[in-house]
Amino acid sequence: MLTNYHSHSHYCDGKGSLEEQVQGAIAQGLRAFGFSSHCPVPFVNQWSMKAERLADYLRQTAVLKEKYKDQIELYVGLEVDFLPNQLGTSDFPMLDYCVGSVHYVELNQFGQPWEIDGSSVEFLACLDTLYDGNIQVALEKYYGIIRQMVETDTPPIVGHLDKIKMHNDARPLFEESEEWYVALVEDTLEVIKKAGCIVEINTRGNYKRGLELYPSPWIIARMNELHIPICINSDSHRPEEITASFPLAFEAVRAAGYTHQRVLLEGKWQDVELN
Repeated sequence: MLTNYHSHSHYCDGKGSLEEQVQGAIAQGLRAFGFSSHCPVPFVNQWSMKAERLADYLRQTAVLKEKYKDQIELYVGLEVDFLPNQLGTSDFPMLDYCVGSVHYVELNQFGQPWEIDGSSVEFLACLDTLYDGNIQVALEKYYGIIRQMVETDTPPIVGHLDKIKMHNDARPLFEESEEWYVALVEDTLEVIKKAGCIVEINTRGNYKRGLELYPSPWIIARMNELHIPICINSDSHRPEEITASFPLAFEAVRAAGYTHQRVLLEGKWQDVELN
């Protein structure tokens, strides 16, 4: 059974219309598919949906749910940026579900939100300017915000848990085996377990950058030990990416000991066997 609840269209930084996304999902054999454009944020950026487009997004997705109901289950969501004391999943009660993600940590050297999911050049410049290159301090803040999101504005799905590690590819910043980093991840997983969130296995880093999955295999193995539910998502930005690197993800979660994933079917979250 193939599903994907993390996808982006031309309503944000994706390519292709909502209907083209649906057609791609059907062609790739999905049982269920979720729309999850980047939610509007209270400042200007290059990749989020504009606030004035949200109503049209909700109308169009409702039309598509009805049009394709005999071919695929469709669910309307957003990838919601958690911004402490500003924005969270509770601001969008009209959705079927959402993916809660952290893309910003504090402010950069220009007084603007510091994006951890963009250019490594800009990320490293801020790291060097504000933190003297101390990645441990930055990661403590990053995982701290994820824990705050899970505890105070609990999303159904936690998005790309360790995506900040991608900047290791531009400059070696830390080893994932370092005790302080393992402790940060462990503390975060304990909070996620207590809240009952699903952690997505996000394949985008692999098919776009040749990196490991988000999160890394050792984290997936620890999640299984803690009985944290998972779902496999591609974070697609084009219709052809909807199942990109799925074989790797299925292999990784099986190797970690998982036998099921949690999916949204028939209007409720349920565990289904991996196949």
